[in-house]
Amino acid sequence: MATTMPAPADECLDMIIVGAGISGIGMAVHMTRECPGKTIAILDRRERLGGTWDLFRYPGIRSDSDMHTLGFSFKPWTHEKSIADGPSILDYLDEITAEYGLAEKMRLGRKVISADWDGKAARWVVTTEAADGSRQQILGRFLFLGSGYYDYDEAYDAGFKGRETFRGQVIHPQFWPSDLDYAGKKVVVIGSGATAVTVVPAMAHSGAGQVTMLQRTPTWMVSRPARDGFNKMLRRFLPEKLAYALTRAKNIFLQDLMFKRARSQPEKVKAFLTEQLRGHLGENYDAANFTPPYDPWDQRLCLVPDADFFRAINEGKASVVTGRIDRFDETGIVLESGQHIDADIIVTATGLKMTFAGKIAVSVDGEPVDFAKRFFYRNCMFSNVPNMAGVFGYLNASWTLRVDIVAEYITRLLRQMDKYGAVAATPAMAPGSEPEEDDIFDFSAGYIQRGKDTMPRNAASLPWRLNQDYRRDRQDMRQAPIDDGVLHFTRAKELVEA
Repeated sequence: MATTMPAPADECLDMIIVGAGISGIGMAVHMTRECPGKTIAILDRRERLGGTWDLFRYPGIRSDSDMHTLGFSFKPWTHEKSIADGPSILDYLDEITAEYGLAEKMRLGRKVISADWDGKAARWVVTTEAADGSRQQILGRFLFLGSGYYDYDEAYDAGFKGRETFRGQVIHPQFWPSDLDYAGKKVVVIGSGATAVTVVPAMAHSGAGQVTMLQRTPTWMVSRPARDGFNKMLRRFLPEKLAYALTRAKNIFLQDLMFKRARSQPEKVKAFLTEQLRGHLGENYDAANFTPPYDPWDQRLCLVPDADFFRAINEGKASVVTGRIDRFDETGIVLESGQHIDADIIVTATGLKMTFAGKIAVSVDGEPVDFAKRFFYRNCMFSNVPNMAGVFGYLNASWTLRVDIVAEYITRLLRQMDKYGAVAATPAMAPGSEPEEDDIFDFSAGYIQRGKDTMPRNAASLPWRLNQDYRRDRQDMRQAPIDDGVLHFTRAKELVEA
């Protein structure tokens, strides 16, 4: 049984950040810049920073958003490619870590097991576990969850029949083996989302014999150059930071325009995307393989940089098959139609398993917190949970856009608390006063539908809402008063009197 070392009596950090990926690093930088006198620690179960970008190692791993919006507001993206590969993104995070001296604040190899709010002392008691099973407690006044939204230990299992009979290898992209040899082999990639559309051309162009993308239903795809010509032009005449800011603003505007047009005029957007697909594929275009049964942006639009996926098809190195799987057999996959697809390797790019708060056992004064019964507050906090915030990124834009505005808001909140002499800030919701709910997770993607019941609840309007409108959120979170009549502040003297 693991023993737990108590937290040092003299160490109580101003903020504990869980996760050393994009969310955690972004929060740490904003704390360093905007609350320079406060102490922080960044905890992560992995031995290296990067989060998702360190975990996923499948061929071609890249961003599915442009780096002028996936990059941070405070750190220009200077690489030539706007659609970046995983190693380049890790380099970017390494540069930020060095620039802001974050390495000394990171406690890597420490998995957060539990976090309990001690109301009498107004602090979080966080328990971590190392690889050898030893446990340690850390105290902090504020807890920030930058641990992402999916399970690092377990991927989604689609439960295909006959899997045990297949004589080849079955691989999930989340657990890609570093020594996989697929040279000259027949590969079937099950799925049609961002991972599949990345893996297929990467394997096809790096030695696989033949790669087949097997999809149950098609996904709407859009191609764009991996290099941003607008940014390249601006950088010839303007300072780096200004060129980055203008490119970022342009891309935010276009993303927002595309999403809203897809919702208001879906048929026009379908026609536009279909015309682009026909242009890229020519005689290889097949409506059955590239016409989804849903409107654009009912699921996330799939980005194809430099049309590499379509090029692999046109070169005969990759193909697309649409159909339902009946079972695996010894040599491949049998579809319900009776068609057989031969395979040496099967890649199950069938999605992630969502989880909230990194599977941390969160409690308030010993009472477990069921987040599915709490409401989001201002995109990042939770009803009746003191001094806690987290990030769940945009479904219709880059994740980092949310990180930046949440971090700005939290640092503003901390400064307000200092001004008030407050030790706790709680989004207060009285029993029986719950607002009317609204399903903000109205995307039809499988991982969203499977996991949304574990997520906090949403109201129809702010502040009890995780919104999906970045420009509106940015304005609200920068301008709305911190002391809005909803957030309850506990002063230090109240603890003494109690």
